Amino acid sequence: MQQGKGPEETEPIKQTTNKYGKPDHSLKNKEPRERYILPGLAVLLILTVLISLAVGRYGIPLHQMWDILHSWITGKENPNNYEAEVVILIIRIPRILLAILVGAALSASGAAYQGLFKNPMVSPDLLGVSAGAGVGASIAILLSSSYLGIQLMAFAFGLGAVFLVISLSTAIGRGNSSLLIMVLAGTVISALFASFTSLAKYLADADSKLPELTFWLMGSFAKSGSYKNVIVLLIIMLAAGLPLFLIRWKINVLSFGEEEAQAMGVNTKRLRIIIILCSTILTASSVALCGMISWVGLIMPHIARLLVGPNYRSLLPTAMLGGSVFMLAVDNIARSLIAGEIPIGVLTSMIGAPIFIYLLFKGRASWV
Repeated sequence: MQQGKGPEETEPIKQTTNKYGKPDHSLKNKEPRERYILPGLAVLLILTVLISLAVGRYGIPLHQMWDILHSWITGKENPNNYEAEVVILIIRIPRILLAILVGAALSASGAAYQGLFKNPMVSPDLLGVSAGAGVGASIAILLSSSYLGIQLMAFAFGLGAVFLVISLSTAIGRGNSSLLIMVLAGTVISALFASFTSLAKYLADADSKLPELTFWLMGSFAKSGSYKNVIVLLIIMLAAGLPLFLIRWKINVLSFGEEEAQAMGVNTKRLRIIIILCSTILTASSVALCGMISWVGLIMPHIARLLVGPNYRSLLPTAMLGGSVFMLAVDNIARSLIAGEIPIGVLTSMIGAPIFIYLLFKGRASWV
């Protein structure tokens, strides 16, 4: 007679066989690495921040940067460092903090969606939040709204698009919206809102509105890098990111399937609503503040899964830290590579697509 299993053996991370029924030692091998991955990523993030403070079209030597930071902390003014002080304290620090928060928000949203839909191909804009935000921003730009108005319209339309997807999938499923119906509804709504954005670009004035609209859709931290936006996104991260962090162990349970998760006492319907709501808010706020930034929420959970395995206890914080490092590094390239500034969304696509292709080859055995 087979002995009963303890409660700790019912977690997805404790499975000892792969899909072929053979012993799977990959998770066992990755567990000791978890102790070093998160501290290593934290150190890498600090190093990337220091590099970000120093590099740019206005280069600042390390010794001068340390003098400025020391003066800022102690409150002593140094007139010899005035220009460099303005660059670091007013321009670069808020932009760096915003890039860190956006990278963490998009990565957390992507990881949560991939766990919910049990599909590694899922990205944060699966349910149309980015397409909806693009329509809202396009309308605000055509109406000559302020930058705050553009952000509010993008955020509202992003949430509205997801609400429309959920309502449509619920109506099609006759009150019981399945994940498959939700994905299909998200595809339809995304295509519909993308057509509205194309129409807005067609109607926009070619001399004034069209360049502004195009630049916003490609994503950038140039206008959004301010302490006010950092505070706003930090509050949203605490309100929407913290719940995802606290329930990350329940995302593991979803890997068993909905019926098994319910048998283990998890309210899957409520859990699904929480994940969708929090992930949508994180994505909508990031897109509203910085424009459309793709691929981050798709590739960073993949990289985190390769580093620490599928357990969301470690996967989610690893994806968030990795997303922050990746976003900050790409932003450094965007503002330093040429005399102008390359839109951040363009670079994330150019860098993210080859990385994702490599990840597909890396994990091709699990896709068969």
